[in-house]
Amino acid sequence: MTTSTRSATEVRPAKPGEFEPPRYRQFLGVRRDNLIQYLTLGVLAVLVLAPVVPILYQSVVDRPLYEAGGVFTLDNYVSLFTDAGFGTVVWNTAKFAILTTVLAQLFAVPMAILTVRAKLPFGRLIGGGMQWPFFISSLLLGFGWITMYGPAGFFSVQVRQLLGFVPWNLYSITGMALTEAVALAPIAYIFCVNVLRRSDASLESAAQVCGAGPLRILFSVVVPMLRPPVVYSSVLIMSMSIETLSVPLLYGAPVDIQVFSTFLYTNGLQSIDPDYGILGAASALILLVTMVLVWSQAKLLKNSKRFVSVRGKATRPRLLELGPMKWVGLFFIAIYLIFGAIIPIFGLIFRSFTLVLTPLRSPFSTLTFDNYQRIFEYEAYRQSIVNSIVIAVVGAVVISFLATLAVLVSRRSTFRFNKVVEYLALAPQAMPGLIIGIGFFWAVAYAPSFIGVLLSGTLWILVIAFGLRALPSAYGNLAPVIMQLGAELDNAARVSGADWFRTFTRILAKLIAPAFAGAMVLVFVTMIKEYSPAIFLSSARTNVIGTTALELWTQGNTGSVAALATVQISLTAVFVLIANRLLKGHKENA
Repeated sequence: MTTSTRSATEVRPAKPGEFEPPRYRQFLGVRRDNLIQYLTLGVLAVLVLAPVVPILYQSVVDRPLYEAGGVFTLDNYVSLFTDAGFGTVVWNTAKFAILTTVLAQLFAVPMAILTVRAKLPFGRLIGGGMQWPFFISSLLLGFGWITMYGPAGFFSVQVRQLLGFVPWNLYSITGMALTEAVALAPIAYIFCVNVLRRSDASLESAAQVCGAGPLRILFSVVVPMLRPPVVYSSVLIMSMSIETLSVPLLYGAPVDIQVFSTFLYTNGLQSIDPDYGILGAASALILLVTMVLVWSQAKLLKNSKRFVSVRGKATRPRLLELGPMKWVGLFFIAIYLIFGAIIPIFGLIFRSFTLVLTPLRSPFSTLTFDNYQRIFEYEAYRQSIVNSIVIAVVGAVVISFLATLAVLVSRRSTFRFNKVVEYLALAPQAMPGLIIGIGFFWAVAYAPSFIGVLLSGTLWILVIAFGLRALPSAYGNLAPVIMQLGAELDNAARVSGADWFRTFTRILAKLIAPAFAGAMVLVFVTMIKEYSPAIFLSSARTNVIGTTALELWTQGNTGSVAALATVQISLTAVFVLIANRLLKGHKENA
């Protein structure tokens, strides 16, 4: 045994015929698996509580936190619930969130099944195209929809000339939900795809032996196994719908449709004298709603062993032959991709190369590179692109690793606080980006001076804030896959003498490598398009693509916004392509 090996383990000579398991070195009298589990719990607790505690405290004091002499009061909650229009705001938010979630699942689940488990023409190309809408933020995608389907959009004008009217109204709750569903459906799609690719085909083979046809197998075997990813993604999508600002601001503000996020923005952040008490009370209400959602999620998935389909011996999934039904599925997928993603994104990209984009004038007569020249000519705009890349790359690695640890501690360990770890990992769903920005701003301001110097106005605080927003996505992407791995894999390693950490590094890590890669891509995309926390946390040198685009949009410079959107799409596409290339071998060997 080498010296380096002896430093990690201490092994006494075994007697003849006796197996001696390895003894792992302890740190300060604590086993390394317990140390890692407590560190994971501590990091998650600090990340979640740092922005929450100042906000909750603000919700029960009668003045802003920066003013001394605050006294306890519930007047902030009274003011929130007695506001004349708050009931309408709650109703609009509920309709918007539920409709968005339903539409996103209707888009995602059938497409995941068709592209992964059925023989579908151009299945790989369609599977990649399904993720395109998630490559840009809802703000930029909404701008693309307005360009093509708004009252003066290209398609709207053409349809009005043909029919005499436009059969859709983008500036409505339905229009808001449809746009947001297109943007968020890739989340549910990725969750479902990861599970479908790892499912054991023996269950389907058993159903086939019993005489079940392809459609019966889909509805009796495949679809029920998708409950974990559907539940996780539904909770995540509904939470994101409740707190999203961009689409409701673009579509709802012009026609005076207020949801919860725009209510906060209008009555708090956009106000000359912001009411921080109302912001704190509203944030606490969102937290309560999401806690109920997470509790419901736990109840629905309490019998998680029902969904185990990957064990020590497994076979690769077989593609089902659906006959003529595959063409029906292909038609609906094409409708989603072409009208939901390709046309708006193409319109956005084309707008970036024109001075003006209007159906009343040939766009080819106004072609220009001025929009890109403006973006790359000014140092602040260039720096915002670099900042977004740095934040997204660093966050993709760090947050995916933290989410993996959180899933393993909560789902694959006997840690006494494993449920607390899961709730902490999912808790950021309850915190809107705007509230996270305010919370971290106050947390850094009241932290010890050396922490303020280290984090205030730097990229590190943006990595933390954006990463906190992306953590539930990474956790939700990994958890269903972990739930499918049979416990006998862990038990076999434990019998051989491996502790919890060695079981992960030697066995589970290889099995979840594709899901980890998917989590990295998801976190990168989430963080490179994030912007709302940066409104309060960024400085002149730490702006990101989103805050720069918002600034240009408020100035009416839509061409430069389209140019920034094109840059963001290109960066994300390159990252996804490189990640898929590098991890292709892992997926083939999984």
